[in-house]
Amino acid sequence: MSDLQPTHDSRQEVLRLVGLRKSYNLGKPTEVEVLHGLDLCLQRQDFAALVGSSGSGKSTLLNLIGLLDTPTAGELYLLGQPTSTMSDAQRTALRGHSIGFVFQFHHLVNAFTALENVLMPLMLAHGRPTPAQQARAHELLRRVGLGQYAHQRPDQLSGGQQQRVAVARALITRPALLLADEPTGNLDSRSAAEVFELFRSCNRELGCAVLMVTHDPRISAQCDRTIELVDGRIASDVRQTPATAG
Repeated sequence: MSDLQPTHDSRQEVLRLVGLRKSYNLGKPTEVEVLHGLDLCLQRQDFAALVGSSGSGKSTLLNLIGLLDTPTAGELYLLGQPTSTMSDAQRTALRGHSIGFVFQFHHLVNAFTALENVLMPLMLAHGRPTPAQQARAHELLRRVGLGQYAHQRPDQLSGGQQQRVAVARALITRPALLLADEPTGNLDSRSAAEVFELFRSCNRELGCAVLMVTHDPRISAQCDRTIELVDGRIASDVRQTPATAG
């Protein structure tokens, strides 16, 4: 497990937003600004929930942070690198090795085994995985409690097990930031608790900053920090003490 240990300062800044804005239909009568000048910083040790009602801008913000879209104004720094002037290829490369994604629906490929699904980001980027990469994928599956299911297909696994495969897949590139969009929203309470604890482990043991979108107040209450979006603005950013986060 030594190759899974963090090798960085937990205080390292992973993400910084400065005056981030996003508008749609630019220059048209229907132009609308969805995000209104957001400032935000995440460090390696941060385990944060992003909350807000439908239409508050959570999905838009997550797409920007994940480098899946570009802001209209302001700057987004990922690992200290300004991203607004990057080419699409540069953003894709930075996203590929710095950000892991976990969604409400696992988006696994049923034709592939759990192991092959975990290796998918590396195979898409580099082709056939090396023996070291395969060993890391096996270790990640063991870490999420699925070592014995490496050669099972997703349709042979439970919903909670499939989501754990998705978490292992998100970690295969050793990302600095893990973005999770309602990762427990499609699970029963027991599976949801297990997946949440898995995110906790990723944050503590692998030094991976976590930003989790959730509508579940029980989930956000267990995070160390809750960032609330209201009408495209950060209405509150509260760090919870261990007494109130448990």
